[in-house]
Amino acid sequence: MLKRIIQIAFLFIGGALGFVFLPPLYEFINLSTNPWLNNPYVSVAIGALLLFVLSFALSDYCVKLIQWMEEVLFKIPAADLFFGTLGLIVGLIVAYLIGFAIERINLPIINNFLPILLSIILGYLGFRVGFNKRDELIQMFTKSGPNSKKKSGEPGNILGSADYKALYKLLDTSVIIDGRIADISSTGFIEGVLVVPQFVLTELQHIADSSDTLKRTRGRRGLDMLKKLQDERATNVIISEEDFEDIHEVDLKLVRLAKKMGAQILTNDFNLNKVCDLHHVPVLNINDLANAVKPVVIPGEDMQVVVIKDGKEHNQGVAYLDDGTMIVVEGGRSYIGQSITVTVTSVLQTSAGRMIFAKPKDEQVA
Repeated sequence: MLKRIIQIAFLFIGGALGFVFLPPLYEFINLSTNPWLNNPYVSVAIGALLLFVLSFALSDYCVKLIQWMEEVLFKIPAADLFFGTLGLIVGLIVAYLIGFAIERINLPIINNFLPILLSIILGYLGFRVGFNKRDELIQMFTKSGPNSKKKSGEPGNILGSADYKALYKLLDTSVIIDGRIADISSTGFIEGVLVVPQFVLTELQHIADSSDTLKRTRGRRGLDMLKKLQDERATNVIISEEDFEDIHEVDLKLVRLAKKMGAQILTNDFNLNKVCDLHHVPVLNINDLANAVKPVVIPGEDMQVVVIKDGKEHNQGVAYLDDGTMIVVEGGRSYIGQSITVTVTSVLQTSAGRMIFAKPKDEQVA
């Protein structure tokens, strides 16, 4: 369909070019005395026929060019495209005004070429300024409105905040599969807009389609969590189409997108946490939050645990709290399968989780 439209466009363009350029060409080659060629309809028909025949060779390239432009434009966020176009229009208006003033100077060579050059340069600069200054323009328009103070206090209106970019939070694959983000979000402790990049959603879909049963279950759980977030959150959950084709790693794409949006990354991936620290990208680790709200365990405190299995070191036993915290019991291997009272000796807390070291109380007393 697109190819036919292009060929029809070539037909009309060829007719217009034939009407304009063929009569001077007839005079140049001394054919203007021919009565048939003096007919303007003949010139239109010849031009249309020539360009229509040429369209069979060029239409495929035109279709590929249009499809490539569509892909590029669809990947650009709507706000970037709008403000870039607005900047382009302003640049062309400025170029027209300058060119209009230059025409008064009456310099033949300058008057012919300078307006075209100004239109190209100022149009490009206007587009780039509008494209790159989108956030500042949004803030300026938002603050300058008559009801800006009122709107800034309304829930869900992130543009009314002076630092609205910090309210964008990118979700990575691990935190979606983990599922705790849905419960935390429902409590209202997470502000702003949750952003799920399309490349994260694609990775989640690949996991859900995996032949491995465990991976498939985790992937489907992640998709269910996203649906739950969209249904229950008071603020927005949006899918970002932004992608970086020059980067293959999902984690690095997240870091690049966070820098571009001025957003924070929500994760429970310890390695991604470190990568974000290296790139100076704000990161919110769900494990850090879970550790912060856990009941404090103090060395010397007694607790009742069931030793489940032996540990990595000699004569160690391993137990777990109800929330999944691992307790390493020194000398607890002989108590496997038993419920014993242990005394906490030390607590190790990291972004990867919390680990408690303890000894059986009887041995401690001895």
